[in-house]
Amino acid sequence: MTPPRGSSIGIRNGALTVPDDPILPFIRGDGTGPDIWAASQRVFDAAVERAYGGKRKVAWFEVFAGQAAKDRFGDWLPEETIAAFQNFLVGIKGPLTTPVGGGIRSLNVALRQQLDLYVCLRPVRYFRGVPSPVKHPEKVDMVIFRENTEDIYAGIEYPGGSAEAGKMLEFLAREFPQAFEKIRFGTRAQADEFWRRAGAALPSDVCVGLGIKPVSRSGSVRLVQSAIAHAIRFGRKNVTLVHKGNIMKYTEGAFRDWGYRAAKELFGAVEIDGGPWCRIPEGRPGAGIVIKDAIADITLQQVLTRPEDFDVIATLNLNGDYLSDALAAQVGGIGIAPGGNINFISGHALFEATHGTAPKYANQDKVNPGSMVLSGEMMFRYLGWTEAADLIIRGLEGAIASKRVTYDFARLMEGATEIRCSQFGDNIIGHM
Repeated sequence: MTPPRGSSIGIRNGALTVPDDPILPFIRGDGTGPDIWAASQRVFDAAVERAYGGKRKVAWFEVFAGQAAKDRFGDWLPEETIAAFQNFLVGIKGPLTTPVGGGIRSLNVALRQQLDLYVCLRPVRYFRGVPSPVKHPEKVDMVIFRENTEDIYAGIEYPGGSAEAGKMLEFLAREFPQAFEKIRFGTRAQADEFWRRAGAALPSDVCVGLGIKPVSRSGSVRLVQSAIAHAIRFGRKNVTLVHKGNIMKYTEGAFRDWGYRAAKELFGAVEIDGGPWCRIPEGRPGAGIVIKDAIADITLQQVLTRPEDFDVIATLNLNGDYLSDALAAQVGGIGIAPGGNINFISGHALFEATHGTAPKYANQDKVNPGSMVLSGEMMFRYLGWTEAADLIIRGLEGAIASKRVTYDFARLMEGATEIRCSQFGDNIIGHM
């Protein structure tokens, strides 16, 4: 895999240095990935050409992961692919197949962890005319900062009945007997008693699956710092720390406490009415921004009933997974939900279509390319190419308003005309 002619993006003093011909690695993706990439790349190139009149141009560099990589190189995630994203800093990818069986649990998670892309950035906004299941989708305008490298997605997990799980149970019983008492059926006697009462055959061993949920102060602080900095940069009103700290006090609860501490120590926030909510005071960047917190289950209710109360959300990995998909459903579905995985310290960023591979629609030129298109819009904005990003938004808004849309929208929009994925890409370009 040899990169094309072009120049590398760099980083200096915490800011990207972007040439006029940046090399951007991309992965087409599996299933519907090639279809949505073909439409999206035309949109990206058209936006750059119209915005800069040929003075800027992307040098696209194809790399491989997923099924295409397995078929071509015998490896789900080749080292050359990781190296390309490491060397060229910024890239974009389509949806990837998750391997069945052992090895990598998720290619997406593996990429995020190996590149230390600690922020999963998910903006959620409504485009007028998109079918929605809620009455006022236009009230949804949020940005989710989902911690990307810790929590249960760290993958420290052992199957029930395995030697590893057995050793963990033995360790807990020996070193932390009070904690071990909280594990149901953690001993052979407990399991035997259950099956005896159930009138069934006895199990051959203790079968308890175990997982470890790591949440660090450093990981929490860098996530919250990025969220507050975003709120300051883009004039947002508040940052909500979403957690389940009422139950998981030393992981999710610690995330909340470390988040408030970061707001105070790094941004000078002061408590409101005795806290814990706080506000950045006058005279400091971001004056007036409120930092607050909310329990995760209540948040999932309130983003439906009071979405205008939420602006920027900072949360841990699993909560962020639930929230981002639930919010996407309010504004038209995950088919047009963009995402970016970013390390704001090193500058590395990998933008991605957030939906799955949808293999039953592969090679049919049918699905909505909106998630990939909007992820590219995020990428150009991250690069500082705001004129190209603005053209993409304008084109998508116009394409939706024309009611010439892909099947997922057409079946729900009155008076719509169904067109192919490639045609929808052309429609976006036509409305720039």
